[in-house]
Amino acid sequence: MTNSIEDIEEADCILIIGSNTFEQHPLIARRVVRAKDKGTKVIVIDPRKTPTAKNADLYLQITPGTNVALLNAMMHVIIKEGLIDEEFIKNRTKGFEELKKVVEKYTPEYASKICGVSPELIIEAAKIYGGSERSSILYCMGVTQFKHGVDSVKSCCNLAMITGNLGKRGTGVNPLRGQNNVQGACDMGALPNVFPGYQKVDVAYEKFEEVWGVELNHKVGLSIPEMIENAGKEIKCLYIMGENPMVSDPDIGHVEHALEELDFLIVQDIFLTETAKLADVVLPAACWAEKDGTFTNTERRVQKINKAVNPPGEALEDWIIIKKLAEKMGYKELFNYNSPREIFEEIRKVTPQYAGITYERLGVEGIPWPCKDENHPGTPILHTEKFLTPDGLGVIFPIEYEDPGELPDNEYPFILTTGRVIFHYHTGTMTRRSKHMVGEINEGFVEIHPEDAKKLGIKNNELVKVSSRRGEVIVKARITENIKKDVVFMPFHFAETTANILTNTVLDPNCKIPELKVCAVKVEKLKISEGMPSKAVSSETT
Repeated sequence: MTNSIEDIEEADCILIIGSNTFEQHPLIARRVVRAKDKGTKVIVIDPRKTPTAKNADLYLQITPGTNVALLNAMMHVIIKEGLIDEEFIKNRTKGFEELKKVVEKYTPEYASKICGVSPELIIEAAKIYGGSERSSILYCMGVTQFKHGVDSVKSCCNLAMITGNLGKRGTGVNPLRGQNNVQGACDMGALPNVFPGYQKVDVAYEKFEEVWGVELNHKVGLSIPEMIENAGKEIKCLYIMGENPMVSDPDIGHVEHALEELDFLIVQDIFLTETAKLADVVLPAACWAEKDGTFTNTERRVQKINKAVNPPGEALEDWIIIKKLAEKMGYKELFNYNSPREIFEEIRKVTPQYAGITYERLGVEGIPWPCKDENHPGTPILHTEKFLTPDGLGVIFPIEYEDPGELPDNEYPFILTTGRVIFHYHTGTMTRRSKHMVGEINEGFVEIHPEDAKKLGIKNNELVKVSSRRGEVIVKARITENIKKDVVFMPFHFAETTANILTNTVLDPNCKIPELKVCAVKVEKLKISEGMPSKAVSSETT
């Protein structure tokens, strides 16, 4: 997030795109509610009329995968209506004239044919966002998990920059992280192209070779989908920590086949997940309440966590497992840490954003990075005076709309989009072991619009077969006007009817994220003879 969670309340307009904030980020949603109570206008862009959308002042029911077209149209209106911040554009950015040329053709009427939102709603949304003194953008995986997800994020940034909505309270471009330490993992270099602190692998390797006293690979690594694709080929062994790709990754049938092709699979987790069941070795890890250390949350706030109880049985803290493995592999001197505090001291040394953060300073509230020295208070709002670029200017990237990787056709006429429900978390590894959560819901479903259901002869709660080019799943139909016509929705939490047996492996060429939010499917009324299978069926196994 460019801004803090608390200053969301100071926005005059909150644009929520690709995020069901009220169900998936309820603490942040409280800030949205408080802002709304003060008069803030809330705009929600989503193909589903979620609880978030139902609390909006303006709801735009978009066709999945068309964010860029809609955002370009909003910018077209903002430029036409003179709602740009000319001083901010002149003094703080570059690339505006090129953007202006690109968005010129994205009239509300033109974009409406692409995104399925009426021109009137596009104009109204643009005027509210552009006409507000302070506008904040909140987004989540409904923006990023596309073949052109990076383009969608850049479009959000363009919108904020041309209206001067960066660098001050109540504004910003604010991605809502889906798990408690996703930001921290990225900060620590858990990405294929960077070392800790987002220092590029092919540039900063000499610094880290000197600090660690070893020769490092200078090449950019592989993303998770690329690892799966190369499993059993160039990659002979995978070590998976706290991840459950047998539920969370696209085209599950292919994932299972790839993992089985490995010479050796190691899984480190707190439960025996669907992925762990395929492993040659399972390393039992400690959960969040059973270890010391730090988490870095969605607003870049580094927070200290303290062990409440000891891990059960043979389970160990992650850093201890890694240290023991390193010792067995001959790196005892290099991994001579004795506590999380010692590890954090190294983090401070190699990660500029963390340089001024100490365990003593963290206290209860934590500190948002960047924090350059021990006298620095931390940085709740980024880009207040200049951007983090060599010349200090924000780069406006003109973006043309491009179609998703897979569109509906006569054989597969529906767009499937996936997501979460309020009662379950990610792949259900934890929540599906809670009797209260499974008491609310413990099975998959597919949402389908009443008009589509009527054409197909499908009734509410009937079993249906949802198929894509990669496999098929049998689930109950949930007939609802909350889903856009010609679009269906499935949650991905439930391994027995996982939506990701259907999803597409096409990747964003820039960040390598898979297009989990769009694929083409068909929905069929289930024949009695087909029955209810024990698990989803994949094209890899048929």
